[in-house]
Amino acid sequence: MIALRQLALQRGTQPLFEEAELTLHSGHKAGIVGPNGAGKSSLFKLLLGELTPDKGQVELFGGQRIAHMAQEIEALERSIHDYVLDGDIELRATQSALEAAQESGDHHREAELHGKLEAVDGYSAPARAAQLLVGLGFSQAQLDKPLASFSGGWRMRVNLARTLFMPSDLLLLDEPTNHLDLDALLWLEQWLIRYPGTLLLISHDRDFLDAVCDHIVHFDRHRLVLYRGNYSLFERTRAEKLAQQQVEAVKQQARREEIERFVARFRAQATKARQAQSRLKMLERMGTIAVAHVDSPFHFTLPSADKTSHPLLVLDQAALGYSTPLLKGVELTLLPGSRIGLLGPNGAGKSTLIKSLTGELPLLEGKRVAGEHLAIGYFAQHQLEGLDLKATPFLHVQRLSPTASEQTIRNFLGGFGFRGDDIFSEVGRFSGGEKARLALSLVAWQKPNLLLLDEPTNHLDLEMREALTEALAAFEGTVIIVSHDRHLLRATVDEFWCVADGKVAPFDGDLEDYRAWLKTRLEGERREARTEKTASEDASTDRKATRKAAAELREKLRPLKRERDRIERDMTRANDELAKVEAQLSDTELYTDTARKEELSALLARQGELKNRAEALENAWLEAEEALEQQEAALEG
Repeated sequence: MIALRQLALQRGTQPLFEEAELTLHSGHKAGIVGPNGAGKSSLFKLLLGELTPDKGQVELFGGQRIAHMAQEIEALERSIHDYVLDGDIELRATQSALEAAQESGDHHREAELHGKLEAVDGYSAPARAAQLLVGLGFSQAQLDKPLASFSGGWRMRVNLARTLFMPSDLLLLDEPTNHLDLDALLWLEQWLIRYPGTLLLISHDRDFLDAVCDHIVHFDRHRLVLYRGNYSLFERTRAEKLAQQQVEAVKQQARREEIERFVARFRAQATKARQAQSRLKMLERMGTIAVAHVDSPFHFTLPSADKTSHPLLVLDQAALGYSTPLLKGVELTLLPGSRIGLLGPNGAGKSTLIKSLTGELPLLEGKRVAGEHLAIGYFAQHQLEGLDLKATPFLHVQRLSPTASEQTIRNFLGGFGFRGDDIFSEVGRFSGGEKARLALSLVAWQKPNLLLLDEPTNHLDLEMREALTEALAAFEGTVIIVSHDRHLLRATVDEFWCVADGKVAPFDGDLEDYRAWLKTRLEGERREARTEKTASEDASTDRKATRKAAAELREKLRPLKRERDRIERDMTRANDELAKVEAQLSDTELYTDTARKEELSALLARQGELKNRAEALENAWLEAEEALEQQEAALEG
């Protein structure tokens, strides 16, 4: 158990905690939310003993082993596989002691250490470390490469794998998804759901918080407020609290009406495509979501250029890449008003495609034809490095428009959270989130008609993400987005393109279809790898004997497959019913109509039952899938 009692902490002149109280029990998975600078990372430092409170107590019960991801790692020449294994200090100490005993010929000590190695799961450690790295996007061939050979973002993935590998009762993760693509994020989500210990997770990804967390800790005016349930339930509960304040209730109604007017316009033009319909449902929910963020400091629009071209941009038989093509035969025509999300495995070429569309990366073959009135707004993480660290936000905007008035610039930057003297602060003193907000504001100021966004939500807190989502949803120009933020994608794009296997093609479906596609693809890759292994080992085996063995294998695996498929059907039914219940819970009248209290209680209870059932079935499915794979491996071996 974790208990904070009458906690007070001040950093410089800024109070972070004042009489803060919090109790979390073992096994809780708590999402930590609040604006940047509120004290979320300081909370972790208090739990780690790196900070001492000015007042009050921090208590950890039960001698907890804590795993925490360091924010910086050295560029070591050690292989990434060994670096992950080094995270288990007891394992490494036992292995070293065993080597010493073997060298000295101390057989009694050697036998004792073999027992200890088994007790700390040492024999399975290399396989477990490799599984973590592969799950986070590394190939088997990369496992023996030195840490120093990878870029900063990939080193952070190695660091995350090392943290997950550490034996722990309490896991502290601070923005673990920042350097992940969607595929790795989905894998991490499932890993954390299965994690048996207590989890404290700082994240600005609402879908990730929804999937993983059963409690939310909200930083609210220097206090810590604990909410039971996931992030969506936190939003609804907080909206109720805010609505009890008359001023906030008026603001909420205005925000709701604003979004409802926009949704009505979009409904008239939405197609029947799966993703367009998913977006319509998401936009209809945004009226409810917005009321929980009515006190957000961020609210802005993304104006589009006055003129446009039809088409805006064309790629004709293009080959994209650097020295050798990564994507070939690319045929794209971007029309005004298109809203596209890019999906695909890590390294398949999504960022390469975006850079080629901007013209920053020249084509290796083919043509790039830009419309006469094409105006590109491009955002990527390296844009932050291009900011003038000695300049101020005001000066950055003024350089783009020297004749703009000071008040116009002030009003504009205020929507991005830069107010008062902040607009005259040097950018070099800004946090990553503040730099990202400034870079986005500069894109918006230039009124593009084609927005190309490569992971725009990295470093942004939940309030800014929500403001960006609303602004992008209402943007009238063309949008292409690469993002692991599923909430953003659902609300802002009408169609997906899949970048995979050297090609760019339309993806017929939504994010749930993509999850299924990805699962099928990974299963196919595993089957192909096993088939190749079997072929090489059994090249000399008689074909008839091989066919007979394969038939026997299928017969032995059939009961396990039937069980797995049965669980999958039950899981689908449970998730479908849960979706219906949550749709009913999105009705705001449920929370304000006292006559419907019993209905609300019944729906919340049913939601909890279905979530538990869905989670249990998912765990059962994973166990069944693992049992099937183990049996396949055993029979093939």
